[in-house]
Amino acid sequence: MHDFPVLEIGSLNIDISSFLAITVSFIIVLVLAIRATRNLSVDNPSKLQNFMEWVVEFVHNLAASTMPLDKAKKYVSLGMTIILFIFVSNLLGLPFGIVTHHEHGLTLFGYKIEGHEFAWWKSPTADLSVTSGLAVVVFFLIHYLGIKNNTKHYFKHYFEPFWFFFPLNLIKVFSKPLTLALRLFANIFAGEVLIATILMAGVLGTPLLLAWQGFSLFVGAIQAFLFTILTMVYISESTVHEEHH
Repeated sequence: MHDFPVLEIGSLNIDISSFLAITVSFIIVLVLAIRATRNLSVDNPSKLQNFMEWVVEFVHNLAASTMPLDKAKKYVSLGMTIILFIFVSNLLGLPFGIVTHHEHGLTLFGYKIEGHEFAWWKSPTADLSVTSGLAVVVFFLIHYLGIKNNTKHYFKHYFEPFWFFFPLNLIKVFSKPLTLALRLFANIFAGEVLIATILMAGVLGTPLLLAWQGFSLFVGAIQAFLFTILTMVYISESTVHEEHH
């Protein structure tokens, strides 16, 4: 296994490979969105337009399965952003790897990085700090929306069904972002570790590598779907719970 280059600036540790991969994911999703919404046509839509329309409908139905239809429309853009970014990020580590060798370590931007072999490419979601960041964003979003749109029930539900359930309800609240982050990270990281292990077999591992990369496409899609639908479920619990009782 190779080391990932980490730039230490004071107390801040920046994983260069994750930073590069996040930037590439952002650019891919941005370009995809711009291209899909350019030259829209009702009579003769492009293949990309048809694909994005299918994704929009899929995300809309996904959100509508967790909350009333009129409220689901508000979160289609959020769901689109999450599912596309995570899906692209999950797949970035599959096509290739970039490894460089440095006998005396590496100096980057004036900072010394210890090590001899550095891997510069991986799926950003194979980094726990990245998946944790996504989960923290979702965590603050669901509580902000709950306080804003459903204030009375939001604070009341911490003490349901009885007031002494407060500690358990609090644990439940903080377990949501933890499970979101760990589930996504564990599945993608395990897949990339297995790919790295298969590569050690050289040419003999090629058939297994191709099979596993094909399966990884499925895993990447499933994990993007799970993260998105759980986000919608948590938003629904925080904002529209009263309408179901």
